[in-house]
Amino acid sequence: MDPKSIVILACQLSIVCTVLGFGLHASRNDLLYLWRRPGLLVRSIVSVMLIMPAVALAMESLFEFRRTAELALVALAFSPIPPLLPTKSDRAGGEHAYMVSLLLTLSLVAIVAVPVSAAILSVVFERQFNLSVSAVAKIVLVMAVLPLVVGVLIRRRMPRFADHIAPMVGRIAKILLPLAVIVLLAAAWRGIWDAIGDGTILAIVVFVGIGMAVGHLLGRPDRGHSIGLALASSCRHPAIALTMASANFPDQHFAGTILLYVLVSALMGLPYVMYMHRCEAPAAAPKT
Repeated sequence: MDPKSIVILACQLSIVCTVLGFGLHASRNDLLYLWRRPGLLVRSIVSVMLIMPAVALAMESLFEFRRTAELALVALAFSPIPPLLPTKSDRAGGEHAYMVSLLLTLSLVAIVAVPVSAAILSVVFERQFNLSVSAVAKIVLVMAVLPLVVGVLIRRRMPRFADHIAPMVGRIAKILLPLAVIVLLAAAWRGIWDAIGDGTILAIVVFVGIGMAVGHLLGRPDRGHSIGLALASSCRHPAIALTMASANFPDQHFAGTILLYVLVSALMGLPYVMYMHRCEAPAAAPKT
């Protein structure tokens, strides 16, 4: 196995451990949280899977960016799973059960929604996009659904064991992810540098900013829901985006642009998370 594959595997393993950690602290009721609130369920799906792709397509039509930046942004918009969502939301004071349920819901819906999105892109770009249900399902199941469900089952069947292994799983994720990201950044710095300019950063900033605003508004009136949906709407899964873009445009190099998006979205999310964490929670509002 070459060094690049080892780094990517370490990054994937860190995400799996992170999601498994979510499950080890969650319950079956947490998984069903969103499905017991149909109004919130619809608003969440509309925000993440309808509005944000529409925003990306509108930006692609209205503004002139580098071709690589345009394709990367659209691919990110149609890659709706935020694998580290519960961690960010918890830091900001979001509703943990909502975050866990949203992660599972988006993952399951994405198995069908992402290939459908690929068909839409085929019409928009007048080129056949090839992204099968099986290809998306493999990423989604391995990276999100299975570790989350396994964690919940362990918590349900062996709560003491879950408490015992949860810190170890968390430590593995915290060690592997930063190391993998640093190595990936070092390997792809030329691509990131090339992506800076020609409006690429501005496009990413606008996309992430609109996502936070739309999610925050549609998550109201509950503060915890607003926080979670704001982060979910602005965060995208880089692995699915890179798979979609690279499989259909092999002559283009997307890694730099997508890594730049990861950096910019993280930097923009930090002040939002810090601000919401410091804000006092308003009076409790009914959850819909």
